[in-house]
Amino acid sequence: MSILGNLVLGLQVALSVQNLLYALLGCMVGTLIGVLPGIGPVATIAMLLPITFHLPPTAALIMLAGIYYGAQYGGSTTSILVNLPGEASSVVTCLDGYQMARNGRAGAALSISALGSFFAGTVGTIIIVIFAEPLTAMAQKFGPADYCSLMALGLVAAIVLASGSVLKAIGMVFLGLLFGLVGTDVNTGAQRFTFDIPELSDGIDFAPIAMGLFGIAEIVGNLERRMSRSGAIKVSSLWPTREEVRRAWPAVLRGTALGSILGVLPGGGPTLGAFSAYTLEKKLSRTPGQFGKGAVEGVAAPESANNAAAQTSFIPMLTLGIPSNAVMALMVGAMIIQGIQPGPEVMTKKPDLFWGMIVSMWVGNLMLVIINLPMIGMWVKLLTVPYRFLAPAILLFCCIGAYSLQNSTFHVVQVAIFGVLGYIFVRLGCEGAPFLLGLVLGPQMEEYFRRAMLLSRGDPAVFIQRPISLGLLITTAVLLLLMALPSIKKAREEAFQEEDG
Repeated sequence: MSILGNLVLGLQVALSVQNLLYALLGCMVGTLIGVLPGIGPVATIAMLLPITFHLPPTAALIMLAGIYYGAQYGGSTTSILVNLPGEASSVVTCLDGYQMARNGRAGAALSISALGSFFAGTVGTIIIVIFAEPLTAMAQKFGPADYCSLMALGLVAAIVLASGSVLKAIGMVFLGLLFGLVGTDVNTGAQRFTFDIPELSDGIDFAPIAMGLFGIAEIVGNLERRMSRSGAIKVSSLWPTREEVRRAWPAVLRGTALGSILGVLPGGGPTLGAFSAYTLEKKLSRTPGQFGKGAVEGVAAPESANNAAAQTSFIPMLTLGIPSNAVMALMVGAMIIQGIQPGPEVMTKKPDLFWGMIVSMWVGNLMLVIINLPMIGMWVKLLTVPYRFLAPAILLFCCIGAYSLQNSTFHVVQVAIFGVLGYIFVRLGCEGAPFLLGLVLGPQMEEYFRRAMLLSRGDPAVFIQRPISLGLLITTAVLLLLMALPSIKKAREEAFQEEDG
């Protein structure tokens, strides 16, 4: 089927009443959690995973996708009006967005952010449409050895791009791989790390891990922190001046291009895209001293980059089955819960789901522009609700969701255990995303490794005899060598120190 035919199929699916309602719900929830600091799309999607079990697959994935890119929009609103980033990717928007608001240009900052995000989201969706079929066709040529090498590359790239200590990121990946080993060995039938607990014979369920690691741990961490909130600034006109548009559009183009590239990389995503775009604009500017004082480029570039990255991060997940960040790992988990095998077979065997989801991304971006600008006042008022009132409701929601998976209190206990573990990770400065990627990719990597060894009659040379596998392993080795170079290590540390600051 041609691209046009696929898009028509996608439109028919995305514009059905049911899927439109779920897209709207996802966008609304995403904007809400983007506005409220300290929740984020990872924790929200983790908490909603049990609900998706009872929804149609397409509607469930459309809703979760809407939450993800909706959070990127919502985070900019509070960054600009209250100097409080609702999302990690919106931290850099505070620097110039809030200063523009203080200078009486809050409306212009919000409209540039929303329209730049819509443009970037549209471009990101077009990129998915263009590259989806070629990448899927390429993925269908992959053998077990190629997939195993690709997953090894994904895990190494996640370590390289993880914030903070490389050793901690390596430890988290290995810990995720170890947790992925729990359960029954499909080849021998042997029980691995089950400790004679019957509920662990099928492995540790993905949803309780995600809910505890990101949901519960996030709640406890936020209750510990005292969030200072600046007074909200009133918005007058939403229209930017011609001069502001003239300065913003090149930044939007550069941010969109940079975010589109970084979104595909394992461990990349909106936060890395936003910070990289801001740094690039500051270096290219003739007046870098204006950054931090209300430069319109400082709002346009990062907001475009984070939305472009949010869209293109779906590419490796949808076409190869490889998650590029924690949210995509959760999306893979949602597909597995629905009985869908992530990877190239999604396009060939479930084209309605694949193309319906892609078209819904553009529909969702349009919804977000309509939702965000007229409802700014309502979103800001939500910030007056103390977090200590929200936390018990979120905690109860997690417990109900965990119990509803199999009507078992064992899952609630799992959520509590992984909540404590997640909190320990936070206190130790260990990022949860590499753990989740190791957990998701580990069982698949083991399966492909065993298939490759079985087909080659136990000869490990199969991994270097196949050209695709060899190329991927060489790329993995190059990444590891680059990490060892002092100049690369220093640049990486400086980048993440700036992000943390």
